[in-house]
Amino acid sequence: MTKKPISEAKVQAMIASDPDAPEATDAQLAQAKPFSEAFPALAEKMRRNLGGRPKAENPKVAVSLRLDPEVVSRFKEKGPGWQTRMNEALRQAAGLS
Repeated sequence: MTKKPISEAKVQAMIASDPDAPEATDAQLAQAKPFSEAFPALAEKMRRNLGGRPKAENPKVAVSLRLDPEVVSRFKEKGPGWQTRMNEALRQAAGLS
C-alpha cells in the first residue's frame, strides 16, 4: 500500500498547530551553538561510548567466501542467527566442537 505524500501546506499547518514545538526563529538560530560547545562534558562522554560493541575475547575473522545458494538459503530460512549457525556447523566439520 503506497502512502500519498503530505503537501507542504499540510506540513506547515501541522507545525503551526503544535504549541510544544514552535519553529525556531532566525534570531534563535543565529545564537545556536554546536552540541559539543553547549554540552562539552556530555559530548565527550558520548564520543567515548561510540566505540561500538565491546571487544570480544575471541573475535571473528571477516572472510569472503563463495557458497552454493542452496547452502546459504538453508541456513537463512531459519531466520536471524544464520551466520552463527553456519559457524557452528563449520566448527563441527573441522572437529572443533
